[in-house]
Amino acid sequence: MQQVKLGRSGLSVSRLCLGTMSYGADATPPWCDEAEARRLIDAFVDAGGNFIDTANVYTAGQAEAVLGRALAGRREAVVIATKAAGATGAGPNDQGLSRAHLTAALEASLRRLGTDHVDLYYMHRADPATPIEETMATLAGFVRAGKVRYLGCSNFSGSQIVEAQWAAERVGGVPLVALQPRYSLISREIETDTLPAAQRQGLGAVPYGVLAGGVLSGKYRAGETPDAADRYGGGMGLRGSPGMAAAAAHSLSARNLAVADAVRDVATELGAAPSAVATAWVLSRRGVASAIIGPRMLAQLPDYLAGAALTLPADALKRLSAASRPPG
Repeated sequence: MQQVKLGRSGLSVSRLCLGTMSYGADATPPWCDEAEARRLIDAFVDAGGNFIDTANVYTAGQAEAVLGRALAGRREAVVIATKAAGATGAGPNDQGLSRAHLTAALEASLRRLGTDHVDLYYMHRADPATPIEETMATLAGFVRAGKVRYLGCSNFSGSQIVEAQWAAERVGGVPLVALQPRYSLISREIETDTLPAAQRQGLGAVPYGVLAGGVLSGKYRAGETPDAADRYGGGMGLRGSPGMAAAAAHSLSARNLAVADAVRDVATELGAAPSAVATAWVLSRRGVASAIIGPRMLAQLPDYLAGAALTLPADALKRLSAASRPPG
């Protein structure tokens, strides 16, 4: 699998990033139990992937713990990204981007992951209640202490990215090098402001939701009403994500199904799976370093891997972009 530098940094990451949102020791369908998670991680690493994404709130911390156990003895072969900001308790300091919460959250993540450092640490969402200078100074302290290598943000707007970078400079901190946004052929909102801002500020994009909650998996057609759990289990899961409400807008609307049909048509022409085509389109976009994939079972992984190796013809790219152009 191809490796690229992440944003304006020297960190090399694979073009696919394995998402772990569905991992849980006691998980049942549509989630992924520990045995299947280990098989997925092994196969992903064997295929040349070195980038794995998790968060402290995924399956109430179980995802980090499962990942940590699966990587025991080979930690240094993998770039681990995790996140903090989401609620981890009922107390007033159990969420957000304050020094108090971030410090406690990082220590808890390190324990669950069984490691002494995280390669990439994301702010999972913006926190208007905490001064951004406090947040960026705290994160810089983690880097200087050797507990974090690189910094990123998730679900930030373009202006929030710029504010964070300016704050890092003011406090003598460490700049961000990665952005984790929601992005797919159905959700292209970041193209107007967020993605250009990230590029100007030196952040590489690592999108999630590339199958739009499963809408672009090729399974759905007009007139069908699938079970919600089946839908959202097919792509990056939604539970625990601060973008959950927005991602839930990935309905089986006429417009979204038309985009899915365009993906299916291109896939048929190329002899590829729709999920491979949807993944390849995201990877073709300027500013995208790596794409997060969310297979829940080993059988789903090959189509994603094919997407990383697929070069879409110019005509196919043109048709997909036209079919998915945002309304209005």
